[in-house]
Amino acid sequence: MSTATNSERQRLRATLIGFIAILLWATLALFTTATGQVPPFQLLSLTFGIAFAVSLLRWAWLMRRDAAAFRRIFRQPAAVWLLGIAGLFGYHALYFTALDHAPPVEASLICFLWPLLIVLLSASLPGERLHWTHLLGGALGLGGAILLVLQKADGAVAFQAQYIVGYLAALGCAVTWSIYSVMSRRFGHAPTDLVGAFCGATALLGVIAHVLVGEPTVWPADAWEWAAIVALGLGPVGVAFFVWDYGVKHGDIKALGACSYASPLLSTVLLILAGKAEATMTVIVACLMIIAGAVIASRDLWSRRASSRAAASS
Repeated sequence: MSTATNSERQRLRATLIGFIAILLWATLALFTTATGQVPPFQLLSLTFGIAFAVSLLRWAWLMRRDAAAFRRIFRQPAAVWLLGIAGLFGYHALYFTALDHAPPVEASLICFLWPLLIVLLSASLPGERLHWTHLLGGALGLGGAILLVLQKADGAVAFQAQYIVGYLAALGCAVTWSIYSVMSRRFGHAPTDLVGAFCGATALLGVIAHVLVGEPTVWPADAWEWAAIVALGLGPVGVAFFVWDYGVKHGDIKALGACSYASPLLSTVLLILAGKAEATMTVIVACLMIIAGAVIASRDLWSRRASSRAAASS
């Protein structure tokens, strides 16, 4: 009984750690708007480069502590490396392509299908079972996210054939990140410290893509723009990927998938507070839908926690 209680406690802790990523990703839009005219792939290489630099400091500490254990971090199957690099770089490359070839409203709407896909795909994982609460919670969250996206375009969304490349790229975003998250659970033996190497590879691929697509090199114009880039590299493009990796490997991945809809909610709230968006009834309704969806989808996690406490006290 004590072992079961400890297991549930660890599962809850990992889920809450994974939720930190959702909070950090909520700042992505706000920080990105503060980076000025830095082009997408250059911004990608700069921010992931910062995340990689922080990882180097962590690795230096690990190597001094236990050199043999440090070397074992990188002795992973090729599939682990392919998944990590393709997940981080592939998602962002497809995201930028989607924004370049389709209106941002429609592109964002399609991209943000990934939380729902995580909830659905996680049923294929060993020991996981899809419950109606996950489906209902995911659907409510998706509905709330749709309202938020439509709000940015005054409710006008019109899918047109000339944007098919952008739409397919946006769908690729959703599929890429959901597969990355779910498959990371299957490779749960791979240490989270390995994410730093994925960040380094993504930064390098960002430089290559920057050159290949012929982007102009534009450096930040002032200290505030540099600060925004550093904040991105440390937060939503840095720590977020490490805590997300830990959360999906050891926590309740279905609850994390449904709760991910809190990201556009919190992002909108931050934009409103910053004076870059307006609080309307649509936003309020969307917020309520997202909160309800997250609570419903994670209900089994909290109910298990309550049951464990009751069992322990008896």
